[in-house]
Amino acid sequence: MTPLTDGIRIGDEPLRYRVIRAWSAGLMRVFGFRLRRFGTPLPGAALFVANHVSWTDIVVLHSQRMMGFVAKREISGWPLVGWLAARGETIFHQRGSTESLGGVLHEMLARLRAGRSVGVFPEGRTRGGEAVGPFHARIFLAAVEAGAPVQPIALRYGARGSAQTVVAFGPGESFFGNFLRLLGEPSRDAEVHFLAPIATVDAEGRRRIAELARDRIVAAMAS
Repeated sequence: MTPLTDGIRIGDEPLRYRVIRAWSAGLMRVFGFRLRRFGTPLPGAALFVANHVSWTDIVVLHSQRMMGFVAKREISGWPLVGWLAARGETIFHQRGSTESLGGVLHEMLARLRAGRSVGVFPEGRTRGGEAVGPFHARIFLAAVEAGAPVQPIALRYGARGSAQTVVAFGPGESFFGNFLRLLGEPSRDAEVHFLAPIATVDAEGRRRIAELARDRIVAAMAS
């Protein structure tokens, strides 16, 4: 996309958002994923939180709903995926940097207060696809302060999540290795389950919100 198209809108969203969704859906087809959506993503300002399996998660979610992700800075240098991430308004975070995390939370709050959405992976990293790890509560602070709802999202690859470990990074596997390996994999479903949202206004703090979001994702993964 170029700056000339930034001001063009179709309906209630910028044209570039639709282009990002189309690019993302097309990339998933190239990798043989059949996208299936369950539930409806919230409109407007919302914090979307999902389990983290692989780099494909961002692309799958962007095929369904525009959301500026919080992602590790290294992704900006990945071919094609980094390009999509940058144009998808990704907030890049330097892992291990308290200063970077403070800046990320500030930007998240600003976007939510401006009526925009943000997507995060509260586990903080991928875990091989075997299970959903604990959620870091601090990342929910921006939603609490903005009064924005949190919508959990369960991502499943293969029938009933049978291919989670296949799609995930293998031990010591690089992005390029995973990218090339997935190109050679057979076609399979990629399910996106938009679950019941959590209101932050009457919630019992960010730790409780993190627990509720994780519980709903884990339940959807097992269904």
